[in-house]
Amino acid sequence: MDLTGARWRKSSRSSGNGGACVEVADNLPGAVGVRDSKDPGGPALIFPPTAWRAFVARVPGRG
Repeated sequence: MDLTGARWRKSSRSSGNGGACVEVADNLPGAVGVRDSKDPGGPALIFPPTAWRAFVARVPGRG
């Protein structure tokens, strides 16, 4: 999948001290991208929007 137009945003749960940092691109047609912000040129996981919403809905401490 071409991620050239992806607008990545860092998770509000990511730590600011260089630890676990996740970025999400939810502006892609029919897909949600997830990547490690410390390795922006590295691999990205791609999920269908329904699967991503189901995952986020089950994240503990959300809301």
